[in-house]
Amino acid sequence: MKNQITGALSDFFFEYETPRQVLVRNRRVGVVCRLIQLGVLVYIIGWVFIYEKGYQSTDTAVSSVFTKMKGVGYTNNSGGERVWDVADYVFPSQGDSSFVVMTNYIMTEGQSMGTCPELPGKHNCNTDADCEGGSFKRTGNGEMTGVCVNRTKTCEVLAWCPVEDDRDVPDPPLLLSAENYTLFIKNSVTFPAFGVSRSNLVEDVDSNYISSCLYHPLSAPLCPIFKLGDIIKLSGLNFQTVAKVGGAIGIVVDWTCNFDVHVKHCKPEYTFHGLYGSKEGSSVGYNFRFARHYMEDKIQKRTLLKVFGIRFDIIVQSLARKFDIIPTLTAIGSGVGIFGVATVVCDLVLLYLLPKREFYKNMKFKYTDTQVQQDSESVGVDTNVYYTLEANAKEAQGKDRSKDPDSEAGSTETDASKK
Repeated sequence: MKNQITGALSDFFFEYETPRQVLVRNRRVGVVCRLIQLGVLVYIIGWVFIYEKGYQSTDTAVSSVFTKMKGVGYTNNSGGERVWDVADYVFPSQGDSSFVVMTNYIMTEGQSMGTCPELPGKHNCNTDADCEGGSFKRTGNGEMTGVCVNRTKTCEVLAWCPVEDDRDVPDPPLLLSAENYTLFIKNSVTFPAFGVSRSNLVEDVDSNYISSCLYHPLSAPLCPIFKLGDIIKLSGLNFQTVAKVGGAIGIVVDWTCNFDVHVKHCKPEYTFHGLYGSKEGSSVGYNFRFARHYMEDKIQKRTLLKVFGIRFDIIVQSLARKFDIIPTLTAIGSGVGIFGVATVVCDLVLLYLLPKREFYKNMKFKYTDTQVQQDSESVGVDTNVYYTLEANAKEAQGKDRSKDPDSEAGSTETDASKK
């Protein structure tokens, strides 16, 4: 028992097992194998390493965006001249990454709380019975008092009076001068995994450059100052159409960086996308209401603005890469594993498709038939030789080898049988 345990341990630690291989001389199978291996090699080198850069680890950035608008607008609406600056036409005013620039508006001045008739079409009536007191209509401006105003044939409401009339949108837009406003974007990003921080004010962008530059995709791609008219044009929209009814523009700041080279080559790229605002539909453009409250003769009043504007959403997307031994070894290991596909396909061709598949099966697999083993031992023939002779005999019973397309494999088998 002790000797058996010692022998088993000795075999486990000091012996190495390796699978037996069969060399098959067949042109068709050889070509199929090499073509599959070539395809796998092209996939690993071309797709995994060159295109997908499987030898690098990746990281995305933590970012911060600050914006600032500049420009002055002028309107002369119904004889009322007015100058609009940044504090008037930008909402909100904190310099966020998402903001609205007003380009058109409907102003209702001097509103105070009281009773007044609804607009025609909001809630028409013929008698007081058509106006249910204390009820509201979703599209109305206030609470109905139960009175039908004969002059307008609409229900009286408790609301901010006079009610807003927004049926006619000014055309052309009142603030067409917004096309010349400028937008300054300041963006900072940090890639925590690589410990790298960058700003869109890169090495080539200094105070002198900023004071005179204006973004252009070819001549000034790094300038952080953008003209609104240029942004709308680059996004594929028409400024006058968007300025009339409002819309939305997406400004994408793209940081795609390769830190295998110097950090100074990590620079932002700007792209512009028209999100909505110019297409026909049931709800076109972008607008909201904004009120400025004040006191007059101890009565609270307000000026209501229905603002049509362009909403800008600044989106930062990032992807940084750097060489890393772990993904490199993982990509190589997976590629080596894929090479096994060639062996599987060629085995299927050999064992199931070629005319001499029975011969290849006998050469590839060693059967453990107890009766055959006993017969071979009784006549004193080595088991491996016995299987070879048996395979040759089976092949000899097949069709004429001179007509066999696998002539090379047949010739190898014939030489073995002659021996």
